[in-house]
Amino acid sequence: MKDTHLASSLRNVTSKLFKRLRQQINTIDNLSITEISTLSNLYNHQPLFPSQMAEMVKIKAQSMSQIINKLEEANLILKTPSETDKRKVSVSLSGFGKEMVDKTRFERDEWLNEAIEHHLSVADKKLLQEAVALMEKLAEYK
Repeated sequence: MKDTHLASSLRNVTSKLFKRLRQQINTIDNLSITEISTLSNLYNHQPLFPSQMAEMVKIKAQSMSQIINKLEEANLILKTPSETDKRKVSVSLSGFGKEMVDKTRFERDEWLNEAIEHHLSVADKKLLQEAVALMEKLAEYK
């Protein structure tokens, strides 16, 4: 039988850290985790078609359509008709959307950097750096 204690502990602590990081967002109010993930995906991979965006966050195309409408109303994204197929649109971040993602990432990084500086010793920081490399390996597991 597998000992799932380590896996459970890792899941719990990463979830707790994720929630703490989400609390640090002062820039973008009233957006869900899926909406923030959508903006982040656009930041890294734009332009995207709605079907690609839905696949990236593991939701149905109809749900993504609602998210796109909300983000467009907030002036965070731009929709551009396809040049080859007028029925399709590509989506990209607006200048304001890019600015908001940059600010959000900065706020999270600042909080995390402050937490690391104030709560971890030099040895802890070295160990954390090694743990980050291990977590990267876990994140790549399929």
